[in-house]
Amino acid sequence: MESISLINGLLLFGALLVMLGILSSLIATRFGAPLLLVFVGLGMLAGEDGPGGIVFNDYRLTYMIGSLALAVILFDGGLRTHLKHLRGAVGPATLLATMGVMITAGLVGWASVYIFGVPLIYGFLLGAIIASTDAAAVFFLIQTGGLQLKRRIGATLEMESASNDPVAVFMSMVLVEIILTTTSGDAPHVDVLALLGTLTFHVVVGAIAGGLGGLGASWLLNRVNLPGGLHPLLAIAIAVVIYAITSVLEGSGFLAVYLAGMILGNRPLRASASIVTVNDAATWLAQIIMFLVLGLLVTPSKLLAYALPAALIAVFLMVLARPVAVFLCLTPFGFSWREKTFVSWVGLRGAVSIFLAAIPTLSGVPHAELYFNVAFMVVLMSLLIQGWTLTPAAKLLKLALPRTSAPVQRFEMDLPGQLALEMVGYPVLADSAIMNGAAVPVWARPAFVIRNQNILTPGQAGALKTSDYGYFLAPPDRVHRLDQLFAAHAELLTSDEPFFGEFTFSGDVKLKDVGSFYALPIEADMGDLTIAELFSTRFDGKPDVGDHLPVGGAVVVARELDEDRVTRAGLQLDALSTVVVQTGARRRFKDVVSRFLGIKKT
Repeated sequence: MESISLINGLLLFGALLVMLGILSSLIATRFGAPLLLVFVGLGMLAGEDGPGGIVFNDYRLTYMIGSLALAVILFDGGLRTHLKHLRGAVGPATLLATMGVMITAGLVGWASVYIFGVPLIYGFLLGAIIASTDAAAVFFLIQTGGLQLKRRIGATLEMESASNDPVAVFMSMVLVEIILTTTSGDAPHVDVLALLGTLTFHVVVGAIAGGLGGLGASWLLNRVNLPGGLHPLLAIAIAVVIYAITSVLEGSGFLAVYLAGMILGNRPLRASASIVTVNDAATWLAQIIMFLVLGLLVTPSKLLAYALPAALIAVFLMVLARPVAVFLCLTPFGFSWREKTFVSWVGLRGAVSIFLAAIPTLSGVPHAELYFNVAFMVVLMSLLIQGWTLTPAAKLLKLALPRTSAPVQRFEMDLPGQLALEMVGYPVLADSAIMNGAAVPVWARPAFVIRNQNILTPGQAGALKTSDYGYFLAPPDRVHRLDQLFAAHAELLTSDEPFFGEFTFSGDVKLKDVGSFYALPIEADMGDLTIAELFSTRFDGKPDVGDHLPVGGAVVVARELDEDRVTRAGLQLDALSTVVVQTGARRRFKDVVSRFLGIKKT
C-alpha cells in the first residue's frame, strides 16, 4: 500500500507542477519574462536545493523526455512552415546549420581552453554542445512574443534552428568517442573523410525518412476514418514513430520529424484544423514538462561553482562566436548588416544544449559535471538576455513588420470527405475590418449567419451586423486571410473616422498622385511606387488585410488583396487636418473637372 500511496503522491505533485507551469504563463506574459525561463525556475524550486527538495539525477530519463518533447516541438514547427515562405532561405539556413555550427563550436572550444584550462579536445566538446540554436526556444519565443519578422529573416531563423541539431549531435558523439579513446590509453585516430561520410549518412537518412514518413502520414490521415478527435493524436503518434525509426537507423530523427511535419503542413489534410490546434497544445505541454525536468536536474549549489566562467563563455558566444559564424555564412547571400546582426542575436540556446550535455554523463566522459552546468548556465543567460530582448532588437534594427497581431476568434469545422474546403466561423466585431468597409474575398463562400440565436442563409441575413456569427467555406491555406478581416483593429481607429478612412484607391495608383491630390508630402524616392508595391516592399511580399503604413502624415491601409497583392487601399487622414485636406481635395477635384470640361479658372 505504501508504494501505491507513493505513486499517487508523485502523480499529484507532477500534476500540480504542470498546473503551476501553465498558470505561470499568465504572470510571465504580464511582466514580459520568457516563459521557458519561468518553467526552468519552477523546476529548480521543486528540486534538490529548492522548497520542493526533490533529488532528481536521472540523466537517462531526462534524455528520453527531451527526445520525445523535441520530436513533438519540431513536428509542430514543420506543420507551421509553408514552403512558399522558404524562398531565399534554404541556402543561408543550410550553411548556418552546418558550417555555422562548426565555426561556433571551434571558437567556443578555443575560448574554453583559456577560461577552464581544459585540453582543446574537451573545449571542442563543450563548443559542440552549445553550438546549435534551439528550435524549441526560437519557435516558442517568436510565436508567444507576437513578433512578425520579414519573410526571409523569419524563414532562415526557423529553418536553421530546426535543421542544425544533426551537426551538433554528430560532433558531440564523435568528440565523446575520441575523448574516451584517448583516456583508455589508445592513440586517437580521426579520419576526416569517414566523419564527413557519417555526417552525410545521418542527414540523408533523416531527409529520406522525413520525406517518406510525411507522405505516408498524409496518405494514412486522409484515408482512415476515426472517431472524432483521434486524428490529431494519430498525427502526434506518427511523428514520434518517424523520429524513433530514423534514430534506430542512425539517421537524424530531429531532421526527419521536422520534414515530415512540413510535408503534412503543405498538403491537403483531413482534420487539419484540429491537428494544428491539438499540436499547439501538445507543444506547450512538451515545453513545460521538458523545462521543468531540466530545472529539477540542475543543482543550484553546484551551479554556482561554475557561474563566473560559464557566464564568460555565454558572453563570448553571444557577442563574438555566433556573430562571426553568422556574418561569414550570410554575407554571400546579400543579407544587410542589420539582418546579420539580428540573426546573430537570435542564436537562442535551449533544451537541446542541456540535452546534449547529458551525453558525456551517460558515456562516463571526464569533466561531465562541467559540461552540464556550463550548458545550463549558457541556456539560462541566453533565455534571460536574448529571449527578453528579442522583440526590442527586431524593432531597433527595423526588421519587425509594421503590423499589430490582432487577436481573432475562429471556429473551425472539418467537412467529411472534403480536403479542398473547410468551414470557419467568426464573431462580427464593431472594430473589425469587415464592419468598416472591407469585403469578403470571392474565394470565401458564405455558408450561413447566426443572428439573435437564429440561423439565416446569406440571402436572408443580407449584410453582416455587429454581434453576428458569420460562417464561410474557404480553402485551408487561405483561412488566415479571413482572420484579418474579423480581428479587432481598434488601434487603427482615430476620432470618428471609419476604419479605412474616407478615401479608397486601387492598388495601382502611384503614391505621388495620392500626395498631389490630398496635399500630402511624399518622399521623392517613394513617389513612383504604387500602393501595391509599397505594401509588398514593406511587408516583404506578404501583406495582409489591415496592414497599415504611414505616408505623408496620413495612414494607408490594405483593404483588399488578390493573393499577396494589395488591390484596394484606404487613406486614413489625421483627425486634426481632415477638414483642411478634404477641402483641398474637393478644390483639386473641381480643378480636374474644370480642365476636363474646358472651363478656365477666373
